[in-house]
Amino acid sequence: MTETKPDYPAIRRIVTGHEGEVAKVLIDAPASNAKYPSPGTVSTLIWSTDSAPAKIPAGTDVEDMGARIIGTAPPAKGSRFAVIDFPPGNKPHMHRTETVDYVIVLEGEIEMDMDDSTVKMKAGDIMVQRGTNHAWANRSNTRARVAFVLLDAEPIGIGKPVQGTANAR
Repeated sequence: MTETKPDYPAIRRIVTGHEGEVAKVLIDAPASNAKYPSPGTVSTLIWSTDSAPAKIPAGTDVEDMGARIIGTAPPAKGSRFAVIDFPPGNKPHMHRTETVDYVIVLEGEIEMDMDDSTVKMKAGDIMVQRGTNHAWANRSNTRARVAFVLLDAEPIGIGKPVQGTANAR
């Protein structure tokens, strides 16, 4: 049985760089590195980094860091930027990463369930999520599109966090 991929709007990804000392656009195309972790859910990697400070070499022949295959957590000392589309009635998955997450709701509404509370976010809301146990639930009747920037952080010693590339979302 073949899973049907949702027909969500493409995410335009623009990546800049330098040719010599001239700033220019290197990539201007739909982001294509998508995973389908559960029915109706699409996780599209936009970019990642391997270190802090991040390397941004000049030249037009640079690695497309959005084409990499990585898991939920970013690389050690790195970052992960993804956009996730949650269908209505998705099945929330409780998890925790050793990261500081910047979360921006782009479209729709999403709820973050935690150990003993829930917070509802709508388009335009921004959250800083600091290594807590959580799950994302779309309890509305329309798709929710959420941007996530995960920054690797020092372990806090609570529970069993999702680790690196072995645990793809």
